[in-house]
Amino acid sequence: MTQAIGVDIGGTKVAAGIVDAQGRVLRRARADTPERSVRPQVVEDTIVGVVTELLAEPGHDVVAVGIGAAGFVAADRATIVFAPHLSWRNEPLRERLQDRLDRPIFVDNDANAAVWAEGQFGAARGEMHAMMITLGTGIGGGILMNGEVIRGRFGIAGEFGHMQVVPGGHRCECGNRGCWEQYASGNALVREARGLVAANSPLARELYDRVGGDPSRLTGPLVTEVAQAGDRTAIELLAEVGTWLGVGMANLAAAFDPGVFVVGGGVSAAGELLIDPARAAFRKQLTGRGFRPEARIVRAELGNEAGLIGAAGLARASVLA
Repeated sequence: MTQAIGVDIGGTKVAAGIVDAQGRVLRRARADTPERSVRPQVVEDTIVGVVTELLAEPGHDVVAVGIGAAGFVAADRATIVFAPHLSWRNEPLRERLQDRLDRPIFVDNDANAAVWAEGQFGAARGEMHAMMITLGTGIGGGILMNGEVIRGRFGIAGEFGHMQVVPGGHRCECGNRGCWEQYASGNALVREARGLVAANSPLARELYDRVGGDPSRLTGPLVTEVAQAGDRTAIELLAEVGTWLGVGMANLAAAFDPGVFVVGGGVSAAGELLIDPARAAFRKQLTGRGFRPEARIVRAELGNEAGLIGAAGLARASVLA
């Protein structure tokens, strides 16, 4: 049975795995994502390192390597046009990796890979029209229409995180202001929480104590942990992110009319503390509310492995087509 290696490149980690045709991850490898300021080759070295580690595993018939990258991937599915959280600018990634790895290379956006995986094996099974929202360092997005991943004329459809939702709002790493990911992402959650801790707000006493008063030690997973333990302020911070999430999805529903929104990425670990406020805001903002079918909003089933599972599956499919 043929297998493929999938690699998911995020803002903080490079996760890889050997994946079979049923979407099962048989072996895993992981490394930290290099700092954005380093040369692109350092990121490529990291990718080669985890893939080489997996290729050395005995007993696996790996036919291709799929790369899911957090960035704009050109229509050739070989070039990273722009990666807000990495140093790639018009980087010929497939060419660079092909010279170093003895397998066919397939490159796609990480959220495209994730929505394909959730459609095949996860929360969007049986739904031909689905949208994936990945909440991590920023926001990624993937579109599944008639069962096919929609990439757009230039290959970079689905960059929902950079839709403007607040004119003149927070500056985004992409260069614009008021992008959706500045209000509904892990970075947004941490920014707001750190602001409260830095101000020594009495409402953030639990968060303050957890980090010893040092805002720089505050992370998204910590805010989620404190919220799940019942802290009202942490719950409110997640609800704010969820509300912005719902507003953005209502806009996307007006444009694309999917049957389901699948919410994944690290922030989705908050579960219903995030999803419930998102559903409420979605219903409130939905165009034609009360007179139209309403898309379901569900949490991803494949967790943080959706990207690498999808990258592997798309790579495998491209080789066997």
